[in-house]
Amino acid sequence: MPDGDFDEPVVYQIRVQGHLADPWTGCFDGMSAVAGLEADGSLVTILAGPVADQAALRGILNRIWDMNLTVVAVKRITPGSPRPEEGQT
Repeated sequence: MPDGDFDEPVVYQIRVQGHLADPWTGCFDGMSAVAGLEADGSLVTILAGPVADQAALRGILNRIWDMNLTVVAVKRITPGSPRPEEGQT
């Protein structure tokens, strides 16, 4: 099992293909959602925020699956690293 403190929420960044309309962004347990561009010019929505545990992460990923969205990347953000700003990917 990997090292880590499982008592504290961990910040994740989840990139999904396309633009996620505002009414749908509330479905992701308070994660922020910003639109951005990938290096190839494709539009993505970046969801970022604390996730309580692996079960909560799976719940978020299941919602993405249920909404028929394409996951581009999932990244665990280490404490102290900068969070993405709108338009930066």
